[in-house]
Amino acid sequence: MLAGMMPHPVRTLALALLVLGAAHVAAEEITVTQWTVGLYGVPYAVAMDKGYFRDAGIDITGILGSQGGGTSVRNVLASATPYGEVALSAAIAARREGLPLVIVNTGTRHVAEFLWVTMPASPVRTIQDFVGRKIAYTNPKSVTEMLLIMALQASGLKPDAVTRVSTGGYGPGLTALEQGGVAAAPIIEPNWTARKDRYRAVFFVKDVLPPMTSTVGVTTLEFARAHPDKVKAIVAGRRRGVDFLYADPAEAARITAVSYNLDPTIAAEAIANMAAAKTWSPGDFEIANFDRMADGLRLMGELDGPVDWKSLLDDRFLPADLRQR
Repeated sequence: MLAGMMPHPVRTLALALLVLGAAHVAAEEITVTQWTVGLYGVPYAVAMDKGYFRDAGIDITGILGSQGGGTSVRNVLASATPYGEVALSAAIAARREGLPLVIVNTGTRHVAEFLWVTMPASPVRTIQDFVGRKIAYTNPKSVTEMLLIMALQASGLKPDAVTRVSTGGYGPGLTALEQGGVAAAPIIEPNWTARKDRYRAVFFVKDVLPPMTSTVGVTTLEFARAHPDKVKAIVAGRRRGVDFLYADPAEAARITAVSYNLDPTIAAEAIANMAAAKTWSPGDFEIANFDRMADGLRLMGELDGPVDWKSLLDDRFLPADLRQR
């Protein structure tokens, strides 16, 4: 071979290292319900910022958001990296429809982001004052309708003691409230913190109902079999994000404010509110919390009969200490 055609050793080494690095940890994207809208995604924002996913062996560089429900499940199924945090109700429905999903970790262990508000001058002060009035929820058979009914029952009230009004969303519900069409309407964090000077809280769901699993991490059975290390890495990275946000909520709020394009003061207060209720789970399965959500789904006619948690939950991807809980 002619000397002029010999490869340059430094360039060759640099190229080889570049190729090996790209092959070792390729950038990947996952799904998180209500990303940048609700605060379910805070642990992921922290984990990406702090490099926890890369430390665990997977480079998560992007989050695909959705409006929740079946949309989140469809996004997971269509993704090259089919992992996502979705509503527990959506995960149960997907399996009952025969879709090959498995739950690999818990996302949120409480519905602490929900509350009902009224106008500052309203005579409505407590949930007992809902009796005989029109009370908003978002959509039929939604989580908000379920929580409203469960909160009424937990407060010793019959659901038909109020007139439940479906407004089609949180925004329209608050518009109806301001126009006098309803006496109270639901809102979630961080919108509550951002608009708390405009409304007055009647009750926080966390103060009326016990913890219940709201969101879960899911993947496909095929991906779990073919890439168990990637699933473990996502679960481990998210877990470190949860641990960090509880240890340093102020820094977690700063990171979230950037990821969500959110006012830092609002992010700090909203995250502090949800952290106080231990909303985010490190990932372990608290079956009592799963059962409470299933009870709510049965109440709404969205579920009949028992749930076979053994076939739906797979704890092999959890860190060892969480599997032992």
